[in-house]
Amino acid sequence: MFSSSAKNLIRSNILQRCKSTLVVAEHNNEVLNPITLNTISAAKKIGGDVTVLVAGTKCGPASEAVSKVDGVAKVLVAENAAFKGFTAESITSLVLAAQTQFKFTHILAGATAFGKNVLPRVAAKLDVSPISEIIDVKSEDTFVRTIYAGNAILTLRAKDPVKVITVRGTNFPPAAATGGSGAVEQAPAGDYASGLSEFVSQELTKSDRPELTAAKVIISGGRGLKNGENFKLLYDLADKFGAAVGASRAAVDAGYVPNDLQIGQTGKIVAPELYVAVGISGAIQHLAGMKDSKTIVAINKDPEAPIFQVADVGLVADLFKAVPEITQKL
Repeated sequence: MFSSSAKNLIRSNILQRCKSTLVVAEHNNEVLNPITLNTISAAKKIGGDVTVLVAGTKCGPASEAVSKVDGVAKVLVAENAAFKGFTAESITSLVLAAQTQFKFTHILAGATAFGKNVLPRVAAKLDVSPISEIIDVKSEDTFVRTIYAGNAILTLRAKDPVKVITVRGTNFPPAAATGGSGAVEQAPAGDYASGLSEFVSQELTKSDRPELTAAKVIISGGRGLKNGENFKLLYDLADKFGAAVGASRAAVDAGYVPNDLQIGQTGKIVAPELYVAVGISGAIQHLAGMKDSKTIVAINKDPEAPIFQVADVGLVADLFKAVPEITQKL
């Protein structure tokens, strides 16, 4: 007869062997989106084998890069014209086909526009509840996420047989891009073309600045800048740091800058080493997207602005005088 501790150990080992996670990679066929590495870290924390699905048109370079990531056991590659533009309908069909064949216990993707578009569809098809934007993994069925715009932390236990999860990348370190030796296999074959949507074209904003979600320093502006032309003050300051430039929803809604710069609950979630908020009052929606930054500096002429409650360093001053002076001294 086995003791209770021995039985628990045996049960734990069986569960560990049975666990398997599929990570849906985000990439541009050649280069991985950094959040894929963060998502792989979350998958590793769940435990069990980690398989990464790479779907695209000519995605050989991306699949090769994934196979070298530490902790990846297998890479499923799907090259098909149906995946041009990475439409959610075609990717969802592929994920479901992979799930049918391999019976994963967890399906993960980054909490980006791509992941938020694909995984809720997958969850609906599997008839399970999606778990959105986790910030920690307690066990294979217990996860932590924020609610009420980040003002409360929720720990939940999922009872569904398959856990479909999006991962907030800023809360997980990126997996090492080298050191792995994952086996590369073909994903399940099939006709994944969808009659519901068709990729036509896209226009991408080109910038020499770092991408917001990967930047170590972000200079962000709000409605206090008064117009889009005044954002040049932030661009000049950002050049001194080699930083990315972001904006609050108020600035985006006012038309000062394009919406791909928006940081907040309905924009991008960031956690840089240094976040400088210029002319941003600090609405809850914005704080939800940046309050995990390592060091927060706020510049605002209103001493009662909510942004000062989360700032490590606060400067009560007219931004139109303070920002040029700081730029000049750097």
